[in-house]
This record gives sequence, C-alpha cells and structure tokens, in this order.
Amino acid sequence: MLRWVSFALLVGICASAGEEKKKTGNPPVSLSRGWGNTINWVKTYEDGLSKMEKSQKPLMVIHHREDCPHSQALKKVFAADKTVQKMAREGFIMLNVVEETGDPNLALDGYYVPRIVFVDPRKAVRNDIIGQYEQMFAYGPEDMGILADNMRKAKVLLKTEL
Repeated sequence: MLRWVSFALLVGICASAGEEKKKTGNPPVSLSRGWGNTINWVKTYEDGLSKMEKSQKPLMVIHHREDCPHSQALKKVFAADKTVQKMAREGFIMLNVVEETGDPNLALDGYYVPRIVFVDPRKAVRNDIIGQYEQMFAYGPEDMGILADNMRKAKVLLKTEL
C-alpha cells in the first residue's frame, strides 16, 4: 500500500512539473521579429489587406529570412532608425514575412530577400516605389535614407491618387 501511495505521489509531482514547464516554455514569437517592437505588426498578408482597406493607410511588406545575413543587417538598421520606425508606426500597416505570401504581385521581379514592397489601399502593388538596385524592391542597410524617402513618397502618392 505504501508503494502505491509513493507511486501516486511521484506521478502527481511529475505531472505538475510537466504542466509548469508548459506554462514557462518558450514564449510566442513577437510579430515584430526584431524589426521594431513599437510598431503594430499584422500577422498575415490578408490581415494587412483588410486593415489597409479600413484605415486607408498603405501596406508595407518586408520579405526576409532569419538565416539571411543581408536580411539580418537590414533588420538591425531598420529597427535602430528612429525616423523609419516612427513613419512605419504612424503611417503604414506593417507586415514582415519570412514565408512567401503566395501573391505573385508581391514578387514582380523575383522572390529574393530582403525586399520591401508598398501596396496602396486599392490593393495595387506600387512598382514606382523602388530602391536603387537592379532588383527593384531590394534595400540594404545603407539605404535607410532611400527607404525613408520612399515611405514619404508612398504617403504623398496616396493622398494625391485616392
């Protein structure tokens, strides 16, 4: 009888330890993925399109990979640039994705990373808001000034075209 009580006690302790481990396990990954914790990020492209229509703010989609050194370098300066962070937070619906959305319009010139694409509230991908490279939507860490200018351009075009 004492064995059964000891066994039940041991099972109870192990079960409660397992439950505690589940509670304190890995925290959920933030939607910012390191791109800016003060920005209100949307979870999916569809969510972004829906919020964009309601708010009439453009959608900015950042395609990146966690294992890409170019993406990591861009993320580091993007997150540190106060001007870009403020514009992203206040003037855009923001989405960063590590998996392709499935919308070929977001890959007009290929599926490379990192790339940043602007979508206006009419759901038109803006192929006139581009970086300085052959790959139109590519940005590097040294391009925060260009990106900031393009964010301003997206806001101005939105006001004049809608």
